Amino acid sequence: MPENLGAIGSFLPLILLFVIFYFMLIRPQQKQQRKRQDLLKSLKKGDRVVTIGGMYGVIKEINENVLTVRIADNVNVKLLRGGVDRVLDDAEE
Repeated sequence: MPENLGAIGSFLPLILLFVIFYFMLIRPQQKQQRKRQDLLKSLKKGDRVVTIGGMYGVIKEINENVLTVRIADNVNVKLLRGGVDRVLDDAEE
């Protein structure tokens, strides 16, 4: 019986390290990815957005994964849905 405890005891620090690693790194990253996916799914016409490249614009049209964004008067650009960094609320801009 003590031999089994010794084997488990030697793996205990490794198991503890993995648990800490999971709660400190993996779990928060999964939450952040889920939040980003929800943001990208919730995009709608008229949303004011900032692209990953730093351009501000308003979504004019959505076709599957391609967005048409107005960045200036009579200037529309097409970008992939994943190119949106964040959606601005009324207080921002």
